[in-house]
Amino acid sequence: MRIPRQSAAGADGPRDRRGARFLRRRERTRCGGRTVRLLAVDTSTAACSVALALDEEILERHHVAPREHTRLVLPMVAELLAEGGIALGDLDALVLGRGPGGFTGLRIAAGVVQGLAFSADLPVVRISTLAMLAQPWIEASHEAVIAALDARMGELYWGAFRRDGQGLATAAGDEAVLPPAEAQTPDAGDWVGAGPGFSAYADVLAGLGNVNVLDCESLPRARYALPLAARDYAAGLAVPAEEAQPVYLRNRVAQTSAERGETR
Repeated sequence: MRIPRQSAAGADGPRDRRGARFLRRRERTRCGGRTVRLLAVDTSTAACSVALALDEEILERHHVAPREHTRLVLPMVAELLAEGGIALGDLDALVLGRGPGGFTGLRIAAGVVQGLAFSADLPVVRISTLAMLAQPWIEASHEAVIAALDARMGELYWGAFRRDGQGLATAAGDEAVLPPAEAQTPDAGDWVGAGPGFSAYADVLAGLGNVNVLDCESLPRARYALPLAARDYAAGLAVPAEEAQPVYLRNRVAQTSAERGETR
């Protein structure tokens, strides 16, 4: 496995380097011949990320701000709705970055999305944060992507994704939380790797000779949840607000200082 000293894409994925605030044309949020209006929220990592798909355009706020999510996320939502000139109730659905990720961050996003969904009577589409990591590389024409996040406690969040016929990330197996020594690809073919899990456990993961790590810095961005959510919304996979729950992958969410010293 080759790991770059610095991500060739930078911290924003393979294409966009314009920072936290931008407007971009896009076609993949169409459903059944019309544009789907979606608002996505992800706070699963150190990044607080919100994105709005509106009339083939995407508006985004994305800030890497550990422990600031509670303060930032609702103002970011309000800013995007105001900038887009749309009321919450005029959306088709909300999108939840459902994990895996940090326990507190996942609860923040779930609480915000559920509250908004209840208030406006909107359904929710849940999207994997690992799929969000993989999606920019799928869009960059890679066929098979491994996404990895540091799960702490000496473990990784690990997911494999392939490009589907629509150019979207689709799971190539179950997502898992596991020790880096147990990480493997679904097959012996060529894969590209993305996510900070590859830098956190670089020495151990170096044995994966069929994985070319292109990006070991980027965190999940809400804008990459939008095309995936449009696909799932069209497939009837939206759920009511009360079912918009995060996916932790791990039942145990705390450990002692002594354990942390042993595992890292």
